[in-house]
Amino acid sequence: MVLGIIAEYNPFHNGHLYHILKSKEITKDDYTIAVIGGNFTQRGEASLVDKWTKAEMAISNGVDLVIELPTLYSVSSAENFADGAIKILNSLKIIDNLSFGAECQEINKLNIIANVLYEEPKEYKSFLTNELSKGLSFPKARENAVCTYLNDKSFANLMLEPNNILAIEYLKSLKKHRSKIKPLLIPRKNSGHLTKDYTGEICSSTAIRNMIKSGNTKNLKNALTPSSYTILKEEINNGNYIQDFSEFEKNIIYNLRIKSIEDIKNLADVSEGLENLLKKAALSCNSLYEFINIVLSKRYTETRIKRIMLYSLLNITKREMAISKKIIPYVRILGFNSKGKTLLSKISNSNHNLKIITSVKKFVDSNTNKNLKILLDKDILATNIYTLCYKKSSVGNVDFTKKLIVR
Repeated sequence: MVLGIIAEYNPFHNGHLYHILKSKEITKDDYTIAVIGGNFTQRGEASLVDKWTKAEMAISNGVDLVIELPTLYSVSSAENFADGAIKILNSLKIIDNLSFGAECQEINKLNIIANVLYEEPKEYKSFLTNELSKGLSFPKARENAVCTYLNDKSFANLMLEPNNILAIEYLKSLKKHRSKIKPLLIPRKNSGHLTKDYTGEICSSTAIRNMIKSGNTKNLKNALTPSSYTILKEEINNGNYIQDFSEFEKNIIYNLRIKSIEDIKNLADVSEGLENLLKKAALSCNSLYEFINIVLSKRYTETRIKRIMLYSLLNITKREMAISKKIIPYVRILGFNSKGKTLLSKISNSNHNLKIITSVKKFVDSNTNKNLKILLDKDILATNIYTLCYKKSSVGNVDFTKKLIVR
């Protein structure tokens, strides 16, 4: 029996360990496979450490096989983030259970919302169109439409929490792909996903990143597992970490300043003439937060703006994002332990048509699929840009030189 997990592990902390142990306790699964986000994240941020470091943390804490969620999914909306990961787990054909954390205690309530979003009844779509016509952001308009359709405002509270939103998208994607994978909800313990302060041994990734950013790391050791702490401390000492997405602000503003209006218009998630405001903001500000404040409105949330800034940094276009939604991605291995090696052999032997990447160079040399090339090129570019902000060594093409994490 194999447990599947979708995560960012930014970084891997005690709450993540609790989630894995609780999931294994309930499912009795023998193996664990994690699909993790890469060097940039779903909320338009830079990861604290790179994808290989996150994989090493995961494997040292009980994950057997770690697979990278390609960049075009990992920096996308909750819907495409979830769908990309589910497509990967489905393609393995060995996952029995999918475990995810959520603020909600009852999976049935999340499933009710997922059914509405998957089936999209005409009445719901009419409500959604009406809410969008009010100039609301898509998440808020969708929340209002769901509550109106279900005639129950209590569902709004469920759609405000980030992990609930992802959980709903996982459930929706499982329905969409008619997956046999069984979903398992593990309620989050203690602090919420975006809680900024240290709240005990189980605290949020946001709080941990804030400790490092502020230099107040007295509680860091308590918030992380022993192996995660050792690994993270070494990366910080080596200067191989990114404190905050704002470290890329000059690159982003430069990119938007040199892009034409038409180029900006072609970026993913840019619509309704937003390209003009983005150009104006880039020409009149000098920092990420100034930029956000200029563009921020009832229609455009901070998260959407930050994702668009990330799309500019990585030059992610509408066309590339559309391609990601239509294809089954490759399986890019970041690392494994002895049990994971057994799993990998089982996957490759029973899925001869599955595109598995253990060596980027070998895949690049042999691949003939243009769409998969687009996905991988973006992963390579994301790493090359990510390492630019390392404090010491900033070498490129690490995807070609970094060895798999093997324990």
